[in-house]
Amino acid sequence: MQGERRRRPSLSLPILRTSRDQHRDGTLTLGNLLSALGETSFGWAIVLFSLLTLLPLPPGSSLITGLPVLVTTFQMVLGFPHVKLPGPLARLSLDHTKLRRTLARLRPVTRRLERMLVPRHEGLFAAKHERALGLALFVIAFTLFLPVPLSGWFPATALFICGVGIVERDGLVVILGLLLGLASVLLTAAILISITIGTNALIA
Repeated sequence: MQGERRRRPSLSLPILRTSRDQHRDGTLTLGNLLSALGETSFGWAIVLFSLLTLLPLPPGSSLITGLPVLVTTFQMVLGFPHVKLPGPLARLSLDHTKLRRTLARLRPVTRRLERMLVPRHEGLFAAKHERALGLALFVIAFTLFLPVPLSGWFPATALFICGVGIVERDGLVVILGLLLGLASVLLTAAILISITIGTNALIA
């Protein structure tokens, strides 16, 4: 079993290969990349969209890059059978170099995940649980839009872990991602409360 796990292909390999090929052909867009990876999979969509949020972009960019995550998770809440990208999001051009660098930054995380990934606790992915799972992910994704400095990395990482767990049907990894997401939500809430209290104190 351990030998099989060591031979598991890198989680980022499908994304890297597909983005490289589409970049070479001049067709690298969000819609094309997601479609090539399996557009009916919410897991791959969450993985890709959380990676977009983790790209090295100017401050405040998460208000834009986080939108696809919010749309995807909300579609899960509504019970959509697969991801349906709005036209502008589907046509969004991607930078292969930045995507590759982001995947390299996440390599310590994905390496650990690859060692532990295995289908388990698959009842979490039953249709009756999809809306509840989508709601939890939607709450985590919503924190990306809050004006809290340097807080976006944590929920984006939590969403990435959850997305990987959904792709590999590993309920334990999804639970791990949800716990990290809960911690990021609580951290963001604590920061916002502190800022509010401090602002009120200055005004008073």
